[in-house]
Amino acid sequence: MAKEPIRVYARVKPLGRRQQAGIYSIDDDEKSLSTLEVIVPHDLADGVVNNKRESYKFKFQKIFDQEAKQDMVFDSIAKPVAECVLAGYNGTIFAYGQTGSGKTFTITGGAECYSDRGIIPRTLSYIFGQLQKDSSKVYTTHVSYLEIYNECGYDLLDPRHEASRLEDLPKVTIMEDPDQNIHLKNLSLQQATNEEEALNLLFLGDTNRMIAETPINQASSRSHCIFTIHISSKEPGSATIRRSKLHLVDLAGSERVAKTGVGGHLLTEAKYINLSLHYLEQVIIALAEKNRSHIPYRNSMMTSVLRDSLGGNCMTTMIAMLSIDKRNIDESISTCRFAQRVALIKNEVVLNEEIDPRLIIVQLKNEIQELKDELVLVTGKQRTSELSQEELLQLDELIETFLKDNDPDSALDVGADMRKIKYCFVHMKELMNHSKISDRKWLSQHTSEEKDINKEAEELKKMKELLQQRDNEINILVNMLKKEKKKAQDALFQLNAASTGIPCAVPSSADDYYFSVGENMPLGCQEAFEVFKRDHADSVTTEDNKQLLKQKFAEAKCLGEKLNEVRNKINNLKGKITQRHIQKAALAVSSPSEELNMLDPVEEKLRMQIEEEKKSYRTMFNYLKGLKVEIEHLQLLMGKVKMKLQKDFEVWWSEEARNLQEKPEMVSSPNTTTVHPQFIKSSQHLSTKSFSETTSVSPNEDPAGKNNSITSNNPTLRTSSKAHLGYSEEEAKKISPSSSASIPLTGDSQADADILAFIKARQNILQKKGLGNK
Repeated sequence: MAKEPIRVYARVKPLGRRQQAGIYSIDDDEKSLSTLEVIVPHDLADGVVNNKRESYKFKFQKIFDQEAKQDMVFDSIAKPVAECVLAGYNGTIFAYGQTGSGKTFTITGGAECYSDRGIIPRTLSYIFGQLQKDSSKVYTTHVSYLEIYNECGYDLLDPRHEASRLEDLPKVTIMEDPDQNIHLKNLSLQQATNEEEALNLLFLGDTNRMIAETPINQASSRSHCIFTIHISSKEPGSATIRRSKLHLVDLAGSERVAKTGVGGHLLTEAKYINLSLHYLEQVIIALAEKNRSHIPYRNSMMTSVLRDSLGGNCMTTMIAMLSIDKRNIDESISTCRFAQRVALIKNEVVLNEEIDPRLIIVQLKNEIQELKDELVLVTGKQRTSELSQEELLQLDELIETFLKDNDPDSALDVGADMRKIKYCFVHMKELMNHSKISDRKWLSQHTSEEKDINKEAEELKKMKELLQQRDNEINILVNMLKKEKKKAQDALFQLNAASTGIPCAVPSSADDYYFSVGENMPLGCQEAFEVFKRDHADSVTTEDNKQLLKQKFAEAKCLGEKLNEVRNKINNLKGKITQRHIQKAALAVSSPSEELNMLDPVEEKLRMQIEEEKKSYRTMFNYLKGLKVEIEHLQLLMGKVKMKLQKDFEVWWSEEARNLQEKPEMVSSPNTTTVHPQFIKSSQHLSTKSFSETTSVSPNEDPAGKNNSITSNNPTLRTSSKAHLGYSEEEAKKISPSSSASIPLTGDSQADADILAFIKARQNILQKKGLGNK
């Protein structure tokens, strides 16, 4: 069935004896909707111009005037819904209006005469009459009666209702399944096989309802009540069941507390009633909007229970109860507006059919038994669910023979017995899994052995690379030693031929650079780096920047201390002003006078001091910001110099290592240490600069170098240079001063022993020639 809008009806309550009727008119048109016009004349008693609207028109499916009887209301409103429920569709009928407008009378009926029966008893009578007439289906009927009082649910059909207090009864709670279907916990379903049982349950629930007397209604319903009829039908022999339900809802009436004047417990009830009706109106407004994605059903218990009735799978009908009394005309207009919004909602009504699982199980069992009987007739053997031990042994032999047979055309014939076929498949699967497990074990062992071999090969490769690296470092250091040896020999020749000495300049120390580079290098590489760093072109600039940076740091620290002093002074002055204010306030309380409002010269003086200190603070702070910029700039420059020095050294070191690998000419030294003479040429840019800084040559030197004379001008330099070789101070004094250059060690014990032996041999040669102490 397609979407169908909610059908909205209106019923006008007859006036009482002392009530004054308002002005209204009803236009009944059989072809179209009925129209209700309510006229509210202007009140000109105060002589004020009133432009308020006078006429209000509303359209309904049908309007029942004051003379309408209960049977007419049932035939027009409830009977079509009851017929749809019998056909398998869900239905809902609810009455809405202010308190005292006749909702309970329309839904439940009056107790004075039989003709005053309401929609619920008439619907029960009609449904059970139709069930007795229809003998083609099997019907079961259940009834439930829910009361929502102060936003808490109670079961009106609970037999403990009369003997217990309301607070002691179990509350009905809402449960929601993954398909967003609502289930009510602690709400009983009472089976009713006929009309009399159903009416007895209705009367039992009505006696348990919460009613109270108010200024407007002597028997006012103080709770929302939902009487539900559950019907399930099934044709004999069919597996399809139709389940439907009919909600008959009697809502509590809204009331204006200012008009009724209730208080205490009645006021609390009125608050809950108005709040739940407000949430109902929110749901109606949300459903009327086209692009609304969220509907606030969960705001109240009533909207949660009526979720299917409002915008869901249900045929819903609303009855707007109107009280056309002059005092209640505004509430009646509000009820009509609510009804117009409800009429915009469309429900998608679907036939509720489902297959009975118990009946399907019975049918399947019967079918299985029939197939077993047919199988016994065909084979002539009575089969059990399990194979015997003899049959299992016979199948194992057949499978083993089949697997050992190399003939590709061989077949495994076990007959048309599914039990034997299934057993053969399971057995062969176990054999395949067993073979796979053994293959995996062998493969894992083989893989682990390959991993061990690969790991050993990688470790061997790493050891070879480390050995090659150490060899390169040793070759570089030995070549540096060769270079120093050549410098010593040149100095020896110059000393033999020179007759006068020229004082030599003291080299600048490079040990106190601002940054430390090469700490993570090997020992031999660190020693080579010290020589390279000493002769680098940026050493002087770096020292200047370092001194300037230290100066800026000291100046910034001093300035920061001054700023803290000024800040503390400002805070102390502010504290004095605060104390001055407190003293003035205390003085004003004790002896008020006009002189207290005059300016305080002490406070003005304190404020002037604060302003002066603030100016001084801002001046020093701006200067400190400038110092910060300068310090960051100097740090950036030092970082760039650090990176440049490290990169230059790495380039030089890699070139030396590459030259050693390309030209492996070897020369034997006196202590069997082999060096590369080519290294002396490639590292000439280091030794030349260092030698020119430490020595000066006579202008009268000859090509043979016999007239050269070199004298050291710094005796401490000679001792410190020998300390680089690892000697103590006494051993360093014994070594010839001609070895003034720094000769680093490699870190390897064998290489270091060779280097020290070479130095001692050179010392012996110099002493034999008589130059050891010069």
